Amino acid sequence: MTESSPIIQLGNPILRQKATWVDNIHDESVQQLIDDLIATVAKANGVGIAAPQIAEQKRLFIMASRPNSRYPNAPEMEPTATINPRIVAHSTEVVKGWEGCLSIPGIRGLVPRYQAIEVEYTDRNGKLQKQEFTDFVARIFQHEYDHLDGIVFVDRLENTLDMITEQEYQNRVVNKT
Repeated sequence: MTESSPIIQLGNPILRQKATWVDNIHDESVQQLIDDLIATVAKANGVGIAAPQIAEQKRLFIMASRPNSRYPNAPEMEPTATINPRIVAHSTEVVKGWEGCLSIPGIRGLVPRYQAIEVEYTDRNGKLQKQEFTDFVARIFQHEYDHLDGIVFVDRLENTLDMITEQEYQNRVVNKT
């Protein structure tokens, strides 16, 4: 059974480094990394996680949107390994939405992101995928993609007033009446 890995926190220099290209997707270590990331994101109640967040400098992340305590309205999707991804096109429309990060616990930010993106990536079987994502799933992709370039969501905030604690987010956004 796959164990979850420790998630490194903001301040660890690995989070600010650019990840390297994955050459051999079929390598056992890459396949194990995918399984570790899937287990880690599930245990942490995340909707995505990038390899650099567990100190692996590989251009690989998992998108695993599902409703949970951190994102109760998240759409359901199977965990998807996204290897050597690229954003090939995006909408002109930018929308702000609340984001958190497993590497920055206790903080949320209102982050501007493209509303729709067109992407290419290789899946865990080595097949090139071309997809369009919108709304929350597009936000997950962009958030995790940033991790591959050493960018965290707080770097994208337009103003520090767009940042709140997790508790305030839960009170204000999740539990609003």
